[in-house]
Amino acid sequence: MSERTSGFTSSESWIRILVLFTLAGFVEAMFYGQVGSFTPLFLPKLGIAPDQVAYFTGLIVSVSGLIGIPFLPFWGALADRYSRQPVIIRSYVAHFIAALLAILAGNVWVFLLARAVMNLSLGNSGLMMTTLSERAPSNRQGLAFSIMNSAAPVGVFVGPLLGGPIVDLWGFRALMAIDAFLMLVVILSLSISYKDTYRSRLHQPLISMAVDSLRIIARSPRLRTLFPALTILFAGWMLAFTYVPLAVTALYSGPNQGRVVGLVMGIGGFLALLLSPILGALADRFGLWQVLLVSAIEVFLWPLPALVNGLFGLGVAWTVLNGVASAVFALSFSLLAQSASQESRGRVMSFSYLPVNIGSIFGPAIGSYITQGSIFTVFPVAAALTAFGLVALWYANRQEMR
Repeated sequence: MSERTSGFTSSESWIRILVLFTLAGFVEAMFYGQVGSFTPLFLPKLGIAPDQVAYFTGLIVSVSGLIGIPFLPFWGALADRYSRQPVIIRSYVAHFIAALLAILAGNVWVFLLARAVMNLSLGNSGLMMTTLSERAPSNRQGLAFSIMNSAAPVGVFVGPLLGGPIVDLWGFRALMAIDAFLMLVVILSLSISYKDTYRSRLHQPLISMAVDSLRIIARSPRLRTLFPALTILFAGWMLAFTYVPLAVTALYSGPNQGRVVGLVMGIGGFLALLLSPILGALADRFGLWQVLLVSAIEVFLWPLPALVNGLFGLGVAWTVLNGVASAVFALSFSLLAQSASQESRGRVMSFSYLPVNIGSIFGPAIGSYITQGSIFTVFPVAAALTAFGLVALWYANRQEMR
């Protein structure tokens, strides 16, 4: 067993932890959002033919996503064995290196390497949420988790909104330079402001601890069904998210593509900022599972971007969809935390982003093939994946929590 006081000292408010981690997550999500949104605009500058951009867009996301997943069990084990703080900071160092590689990329393969290095950052959010769950009052955890985790979807959309004009004026590499600077600011902030007092009595080998983390999930009927359910649910979201920039450029071929892509991707973040805390508060009041299953309305929203006419209709439909999908995403972390015991919560939460990470591989991989006919095919396919995910979620709710 080990003793630790993670995060700030006991005299410091959980709200301070929430603010620090939310801002760090927001910067990280902005980076992800900007790289994802503007990759299709950058690929032609790396020598990719226009008719191959859709294929390489999905391929890069899927292949690079495979790199980080095998390391996930080790990040939680390292945090339990030594300290959470350096493991969390490690993720922002990976983003800093990835931004530098993107700046230096002269061909698509170096850029693929940059995207792969980004995925070595996985596992930080779960450790942040574990620290937050230890500090926040039990009757405020749904709200606290929703606020912290709304930073990811909001940052993913605000990042392109702010980055679009920069891409149009100075190019994608200039945007990556700004992101590299922001990552340095986050690294310094977490190094100075996040205090992690730790005393360990653990002597178990790291590999054994990593394997034990997987066993915790495998032995719990609830967790071993919940992770696949969330993966399917988020695969539809990640499929559409990857290809919305190309849907925008299919409808707009003017000189300010960066601004237009950023605007369409960015507006959805503001609705997420509103809906995520509201659903978190409703989950605290009426129950987490009830609120999540009511979100089945999302299935009927997904086909809308393929049915509406013009760029404005696409923007409105995408805004509504992302507001709902982002709020469901934020609530999923509370769901995982409630489905794990107090003793195993830290290791379970180190896998909290695994569903969306695998969804980011699975969804875009499908997109590489279904978009050969029309980019807009991704939206009805996303609806089908979301429907399957919600059915699987309902099944997971019926399983025993162990």
